[in-house]
Amino acid sequence: MEFTIPWEHYVAKYRYKYSALYHAIREGILTGTLQSGRRLPATRELARQYGISRGSAATAYDMLLADGYIITEIGRGTYVAVVRIEEKQAVHPSSEVSLSTWGKRVLEQQRREEAGGLLTSSETGEIHIEDQIRFDKGEMPADDFPFAEWRKVAFSKMEDEDSAVTDPAGDVLLRAAIAGHLGLSRGIAVDPDLIVLFSGSMQGIALLTQILLNESEKAVIENPGYPGFLQAIRVNGGVPIFASVDEAGIIPEDWDASLLYVTPSRHFPTGAVLPLSRRQELLAWAHKRNAIIIEDSYDSDFRFRGRPIEPLKVLDSEDRVIYMGSFSKTMYPGFRLGYAVLPRGLLQAARAVKSFYDPFPPGLNEQRGLGEWMRRGGYAKHVRKLTRLYGSKLHVFVEAMETYTDDFFELHVGDAGIRVYAIWKQNREKYVQFMDKCKQNEVYFTDSAIYQMTEDHKPAVYFGYVHLTDERIREGARRMAAAWEEIRNR
Repeated sequence: MEFTIPWEHYVAKYRYKYSALYHAIREGILTGTLQSGRRLPATRELARQYGISRGSAATAYDMLLADGYIITEIGRGTYVAVVRIEEKQAVHPSSEVSLSTWGKRVLEQQRREEAGGLLTSSETGEIHIEDQIRFDKGEMPADDFPFAEWRKVAFSKMEDEDSAVTDPAGDVLLRAAIAGHLGLSRGIAVDPDLIVLFSGSMQGIALLTQILLNESEKAVIENPGYPGFLQAIRVNGGVPIFASVDEAGIIPEDWDASLLYVTPSRHFPTGAVLPLSRRQELLAWAHKRNAIIIEDSYDSDFRFRGRPIEPLKVLDSEDRVIYMGSFSKTMYPGFRLGYAVLPRGLLQAARAVKSFYDPFPPGLNEQRGLGEWMRRGGYAKHVRKLTRLYGSKLHVFVEAMETYTDDFFELHVGDAGIRVYAIWKQNREKYVQFMDKCKQNEVYFTDSAIYQMTEDHKPAVYFGYVHLTDERIREGARRMAAAWEEIRNR
């Protein structure tokens, strides 16, 4: 089949070939080069034509399928979905549009983010992709996901006769599977009817904040903490209260607020596990203030050591805790699905809002496929395999960093998660010089300033490592050591 895309342009732009292929085909669809209904090559032919693995080709198709750009018909092939392309029109001066207060806040938030940018050491001029070592990434490599097994299960659910039955809260069987998973892995006794699915945990955080937080009301977030919490508060006109964090996690206080966002299982970004005594203090605060707690279990699926402490939801006897989880770290790139276990008193409102935004849940076939995969035990097996693999990589990372970077980084290695927080030991001026020198050595990492809610903080870094080979991890640590040596001898 004759099929041409600007491959060289995209493969030079993206590190992974499956990502380059995804963006090349997506751009062709959006520009109309690949028209609606056009049949696409089979993965075997695509792999042969562009010199990539069939697995990479399949991954790109899976991502396009999940995002609605293509459709797959068993026995017939893969086709471009019906995508509306806006006609290009002559440019005319646009009239001023009056936005609502909420619309203005969303726009201002986006401008603030664009002005600040994602502060990494990757701001660079000429880029040599093959030489780069990217600790500022952290996504699961496509090769770590069992696509063959997944496709077999997912396609089997596409043929169900009840595929037309939908629920704004998400697929019934998947919610039942999540309830079983949480009972086994987290000790949470869950009624599946209290689970609502979202297109990623951020959508859930945003919608629940809209339900719970009035304009000018106060909400508590950790500092440092997840920027998405702060975005949700500001967009809704709320007032953030920044809670201090130490080596054990958030420090409870008697905050004058009605809502708290917290990451007790693995604090974002430091990895601290909140002690039981502090969890009980948070619940006592919620009782006193008649408040709601949003407990985000971010990045805690992979536990390498230690016994997990009971989630707040397990300890919650007054139904004040919303427990949130996500499959973004355990499923393939492009799969976005989060969920919330809600207090019963919040369920009706949450379902109403979800129905308003998503009357027909997106990715329903993927939801059904995941539910069946969990029911068969394949998902749990997959997570166990990744835990062993990433635990081994974490050992390599820690050993390499302690060998080469102990003079200037203090690692905070948590019991779970796939990223490591590290505090800079030297002064801020040396930190800026170090970042610049690392750019020259083509080793990149995330500056944790983007997770700090105030200016008075020590320089720190957030490292991702699961996508790197053992040797690339060690080489990255060596390059950082060389950068520091040059600064010290300057």
